[in-house]
Amino acid sequence: MTSENLIVEYVDVVKQGLAKKIKNGKPKKVIIVGAGLTGLAAAHELIQAGHEVQILEAQHRVGGRIYTLRDPFAQGLYAEAGAMRIPRAHALTMAYIEKFGLQTVDFMMGNPQTYAHIGGVKHRMSEVQADPSVLGFETSAKEKGKLAGDLWDEAIRPLVKKVEKEGWDEVISQYDQYSVREFLELQGWSEGMIEMFGLLNNQESVMNSSFLELFREDGGNYYTNMCQIVGGMDNLSHAFLPVVGSHIRYGAKMIAIDQSPDEVTIHYHTRAGGFNIRGDYAIITVPFPVLRHVEVLKPFSRAKQRAIRQLHYDASAKIFFQTRRRFWETDEGIYGGGTVTDLAIRNLFYTNYGKETGRGILLASYTWSEDAQRWGSLAPHERIEQAIENVAAIHPQINAEFEAGASHMWHDDPFAGGAFALFDPGQQILLHEAIVAPEGRIHFAGEHASLYHAWIQGAFESGLRAAIAVHQA
Repeated sequence: MTSENLIVEYVDVVKQGLAKKIKNGKPKKVIIVGAGLTGLAAAHELIQAGHEVQILEAQHRVGGRIYTLRDPFAQGLYAEAGAMRIPRAHALTMAYIEKFGLQTVDFMMGNPQTYAHIGGVKHRMSEVQADPSVLGFETSAKEKGKLAGDLWDEAIRPLVKKVEKEGWDEVISQYDQYSVREFLELQGWSEGMIEMFGLLNNQESVMNSSFLELFREDGGNYYTNMCQIVGGMDNLSHAFLPVVGSHIRYGAKMIAIDQSPDEVTIHYHTRAGGFNIRGDYAIITVPFPVLRHVEVLKPFSRAKQRAIRQLHYDASAKIFFQTRRRFWETDEGIYGGGTVTDLAIRNLFYTNYGKETGRGILLASYTWSEDAQRWGSLAPHERIEQAIENVAAIHPQINAEFEAGASHMWHDDPFAGGAFALFDPGQQILLHEAIVAPEGRIHFAGEHASLYHAWIQGAFESGLRAAIAVHQA
């Protein structure tokens, strides 16, 4: 069954629930480790189908990498340290949003009023789109007057058509070995055009990641029609709690996994000591960097062990400012979208979080990979200070309007170990099958156990896959 057909099937589960009839007429006792969206969705459907579910969550909140920061900001303001945008093309995610009656508004990606600040010079995006040469990149004669994003669209269009007509198999077989940079070199791009693509399309720090990761997103139009949840993305996590909340054990950190032919045992630790819980099945949703430090008393298969060791997770960092007024709107006419720069902050996003307060939340820096790791090496107060200095080069008003700041480094988060799974070249063929495969009575889920890496849809898809497998066992 294709991924698209599976999504259709899973959307039906969201709407109708799992089939109420339980095999052999006996509910199963299911342990779910992790109360991120994966664990919440799997638990929600299993509980509704009549199974006995217990969730172990090491933190004292739900949502995992859905993390809406409300401190240290003024009342009515918040910031999205984790997921902040949802492609409307992600039917499974939108099905849960519709199910819970959550309100959404557009998340603006492109905006001609935002800036490209490169080489110390600031241009409106509308200027860059009209004449890319203003950026000063040394491109080839055949590339003159062209934007890297337009050339990228031209380069992947034949592959998009191939996938639509023939499916993914041949494209994966042919291109899994390539990084993004290698694919662009294969297309004959000049170094100047590659640099333009890296900067304007926010790809420079992940240029050596798998080409298929970026192709899957852009070929699937993930960024063309996006939305956000009104009042904060954590409203999606909290929507599961009326059904799931009483089944969660907070502050319970998994330390060991064991299983026999008949049951699974999860050993966990709380501030009060060590405990264990037994069940018929377990669904493990924690990221592999976290699972790497959990003792597996009966070792997993060599393929699973290799996947846990080798799967690449990308670093990601966000830095936020609370501002006294929304100067980018009032002074510069920027309503939504993002600015790109070669400064250390790399990407700024102009949010509408808490707009009714009159104050603003500026996503002052959103970085990945080595860019993010460099921010992580700084003390929290130094991140804020250096980000202010960078933002001031683009928006001098920040010096007078800054009120508070916060940051989150996902690669330093002990409950995440990284922002999201991101294949290195070759890893889809090498690792994906082993990542998703169950080990006896233990199932694995999470965005890493899907090909929708870094997206909520991957969390939901894998969670429902595991729930269906347990329900039908």
